[in-house]
Amino acid sequence: MPRKTIMPNIAYDTQRRSYYVTMRARPRGGGAPERAVRCYPTLEEAIQALDRFNSGRILEQSGERSLTVGQWLTYWLEQVITPSRSASTIHGYHMIIRNHLAPALGAVPLDRLAAPQIQRYLNQKQEEGLCGNTVRKHYGLLHNALEHARRQELLSRNPAQWVFPPSSTHPTHHFYDGSTMSRLFELVSGTSLEPVVKLAGYLGLRRSEICALKWGHVDRENRVITIAEARTAVNGRTVDKGTKNRSSMRRLGYRGLADMEELMERLWAQRQEEMARLGVWYADQGFVICHSGGLPYQPDYLSNRLRRVLQGADLPYVTLHGLRHSFASIAHSRNVSLFAISRALGHSSTNTTTKIYMHLFDETHLSVVQEVGRAIDGAG
Repeated sequence: MPRKTIMPNIAYDTQRRSYYVTMRARPRGGGAPERAVRCYPTLEEAIQALDRFNSGRILEQSGERSLTVGQWLTYWLEQVITPSRSASTIHGYHMIIRNHLAPALGAVPLDRLAAPQIQRYLNQKQEEGLCGNTVRKHYGLLHNALEHARRQELLSRNPAQWVFPPSSTHPTHHFYDGSTMSRLFELVSGTSLEPVVKLAGYLGLRRSEICALKWGHVDRENRVITIAEARTAVNGRTVDKGTKNRSSMRRLGYRGLADMEELMERLWAQRQEEMARLGVWYADQGFVICHSGGLPYQPDYLSNRLRRVLQGADLPYVTLHGLRHSFASIAHSRNVSLFAISRALGHSSTNTTTKIYMHLFDETHLSVVQEVGRAIDGAG
């Protein structure tokens, strides 16, 4: 048979290359369960459809028997998180629940979940090799979901509040100084990677912001770029969305920066030439950074391009996000204030900037101590 079951209630049809979801529910008035089958083009869509169907039945069942942790997490993700969060956040939560929390704790009755069980789960995940920051994300998700259950009076208290998550760790950031950044600019000069690298290095843009930048947000007359959108990849699909937070929406001027002025005018001229040459075949979506012909780049494509270029060059390893860190490091080395750096990067507060760039401010503290020491030694 062409249709094979690959997961409970989900089958794959090898001929039609489609996923079929079987949904069963018992009528409220009793009687035999009703059955419906729906078809979806991808496994991800099939799983999400089944989750939506199951979540709609969960609270109805709560009067009949105790909910399990897995059932509540499904309901919480679909009914509480999905309406208000971005596609990337929803996908990340879905993967944590599906691949980790549900297999480990999903069968436990919600009202019998205890702090020691959660603590063992967190410890086990670290033993499996997950880093502390990742395990803390698992803890945060579970804590929030259980807190919502407590507010719904499904729990008398939140057992996660008695658990100790692992300590957070600061990731190692690779970044360039001014001279190394200049060498990178020379390396990519004249290539399609040049505008990508310079938008990250000169303006400190995130990869998602570079991919989403459109000419409608570029004021060529006043030399100002407005960061208002982001473009990222979720489970192999590109998703256009708003910026990370309200502070991420910002205006960055490049007037007086001759290299950036020349670059943006060159990109605009190239676009006009391609539109005239290709006519209706030019896929004009308004993107600044795009393939010849107008189609935008996939975010991972740009990261892979940079990695391949650096592999054959005499330059240290760095990522596109590392170029954003380089922007902050170079600004700090030129005595730019923390507040100004934070605003340019689009951080929600200077606290965020301090946490990410602690290594920079440790050096500042050292220089302060050294200056004080010299003053005291000179007075003695």
